[in-house]
Amino acid sequence: MSTPAPRHRQHTARCSPRTPAKLVAAARTLQPHTVALRRAVHRYPEQGLHLPQTQSAVLAALADLPVQLHTGQTSTSVTGVIEGARPGRTVLLRADMDALPLTEQSGVPFCSELPGSMHACGHDTHVAMLVSAARLIAQRRDELAGRVLLMFQPGEEGFHGAQHMLDEGLLEIAGTPERALALHITSTLDSGTVQTRPGAIMASSDVLRVTITGRGGHACAPQSAVDPVPAAAAMVGSLQTMITRALNVFDPAVLTVSRITAGNTSNVIPDTAELEGTIRAFSEHTRATVHQETRRVCEHVAAAHGCTVTVTIANGYPVTVNDSEVTPQVLELARSLLGERHAEPMADPLMGAEDFSYVLARVPGTMAFLGACPPGHDPDTAPVNHSSRAVFDESAMVHGVALYTGFALEALAS
Repeated sequence: MSTPAPRHRQHTARCSPRTPAKLVAAARTLQPHTVALRRAVHRYPEQGLHLPQTQSAVLAALADLPVQLHTGQTSTSVTGVIEGARPGRTVLLRADMDALPLTEQSGVPFCSELPGSMHACGHDTHVAMLVSAARLIAQRRDELAGRVLLMFQPGEEGFHGAQHMLDEGLLEIAGTPERALALHITSTLDSGTVQTRPGAIMASSDVLRVTITGRGGHACAPQSAVDPVPAAAAMVGSLQTMITRALNVFDPAVLTVSRITAGNTSNVIPDTAELEGTIRAFSEHTRATVHQETRRVCEHVAAAHGCTVTVTIANGYPVTVNDSEVTPQVLELARSLLGERHAEPMADPLMGAEDFSYVLARVPGTMAFLGACPPGHDPDTAPVNHSSRAVFDESAMVHGVALYTGFALEALAS
């Protein structure tokens, strides 16, 4: 972990020691409201860019606060601005709001009431934590030199919701933010623990689709056909070899072929075979290299089998890169607010992807993980995010509310 700049040390010494116990206590006082909102959103998990019921819940929860509210045009986003008592910088706090296409099997008493939809990634907790943080921040506006930009974002689960908000002028609403924070809850960390790291923390995510075209025929006479199936099988192995031979081992990537489709009966050689999979990388250089080498390998393997091939790579989210100065400050703030044992540098990045990457490409900031492993479970074996059995310890939300609030207060202290 890099050392915070001296200016930050002075800043922290001036404003942090007088707030930790009070902020956590204040967040704990709001916990019944935080839990109630979380459960209300959990019961009605909406997917994609259009979440009308979730948007209404957020607007209602913020209605009595001194927050300037804006709603999206291409999505049901909510943006709020809390103005401090004095002029100053802008700080962005983000919560994503959308759910996943899963049938819930968690067994919680506030289970999803929408069949085939579930808050399996904890975005309902993010919404509730940011709303409660907004309440605490609004109560302390006289301490702020600047403003807080609240970003309630739909469409994180593959719909590029953050990009929609950026395209609609998110960063112009209250002046370009000078720093940003997003928290993401996880069941694979001890409850209340905060983890993050500078640099790449999550990977890029792209979708690979390959169609191999041969010439169909009777399965008893392969010499009279051009079979795309062996070409597809050879491609899978060759792509894995390419990953180990074309890339720097210290700048890794993952290429997983997760679907192979060819034919529909036992005695017919099909005309085509299809591969589909995912490409993940921790740098844009490696990402571009994998794209280039994937096309080369597929084209040459197809040619070696007498087939033609079409390779399509659909760009997903870019690499999520945490700022090298803000990130250590967030860890130090977590130690100050929550205690030493609740702040941990993250050893390795994750191959998952996040569309907060779009924000971090334009604003220095940090994504941090908040542990919420439920009592009685081992973080190593608890059902993970995106599992239909995922359960999150709601008591961890106290720490999330305090960290969001402390981040804003520290950044905007006069």
